[in-house]
Amino acid sequence: MVSEAGARQRGRDFSLYAFRFQFRACEPLYFPAGKAGNIVRGAFGTIFRKLACVPECTDARTCPLRFGCPYARMFEPHAPGEGPSGLADRPRPFVFRAAHLDGRRLTAGESFHFDVHIFDLRDPALAYFVLAFAQLAREGLGPGRGRAELMRVEQLGADRKSEAVVFEGLNLVVQALLPPIVIDLEPGPELVTRVLVRFLTPTELKAAGELALRPEFGVLFGRIRDRLSALRTLYGAGPLEVDFRGMGERAARVSLVRSALRWTETTRRSSRTGQAHPFGGFMGEVEYEGELREFLPYLKAAQWTGVGRQTVWGKGEIGCTVLN
Repeated sequence: MVSEAGARQRGRDFSLYAFRFQFRACEPLYFPAGKAGNIVRGAFGTIFRKLACVPECTDARTCPLRFGCPYARMFEPHAPGEGPSGLADRPRPFVFRAAHLDGRRLTAGESFHFDVHIFDLRDPALAYFVLAFAQLAREGLGPGRGRAELMRVEQLGADRKSEAVVFEGLNLVVQALLPPIVIDLEPGPELVTRVLVRFLTPTELKAAGELALRPEFGVLFGRIRDRLSALRTLYGAGPLEVDFRGMGERAARVSLVRSALRWTETTRRSSRTGQAHPFGGFMGEVEYEGELREFLPYLKAAQWTGVGRQTVWGKGEIGCTVLN
């Protein structure tokens, strides 16, 4: 396997920051089933905009100050002019991980957390995330607007364990972040012929402009590869330097040999327009068989980024286990 430095030089790694926001409930809290990520994302965006935008801004997409605005850059990223194909509406450079709160009822005094993965390596805007979540907790979460208190923010390592406390009480306690997590996308030496992929939250994949009814491996890998490349191009070290076509052809030869999926359907309501939008996808697990060694690092990276539509709400969260 090539060294970490060699992978970066050849454009074959992916980096991100991961943070855990720890809270204490001041009042009873309830997160409806399937909607924890949407609750967190919607309220966060509203408060983030209040903190970052100038009062006269009516539309972050057209505001003349947008290119220096952390809200526009993080929450409503948009390419100037036409932009590269598929990147005019840029993917947001973060995802929330709150699915473990779905359906939970918390009593006053009980602790809870959710994670945020940030892919903008140049300016992760952590201070705005801290300020926004602290305010969000004070204003209340969930249908009953139960109040909470932000107690601590931790920077996570590749094992998802705390490596440093970056906020505690009322203070940012670390002046400089630790280096980001680096995922080497070069294949390892081990033979991999069978993997289990779990779709932990509703997932929607597109193929040829249509929703895919089954997550065939070629489709799943293609969406993962394209997402990693877009995030790396826009917010990281630059485009992935891989053989897109060749890898796609080899991925198409991997077989889906077992499927235990169910379709879930719910709705989310936009706090800005008041309109209800479908919010579903398939969940469950599938097994793939074939020459999978070169694809395993991409599946591991996707455990951090998610895959498919509406990942910023927490959709498209996957897990991966080697079976052979």
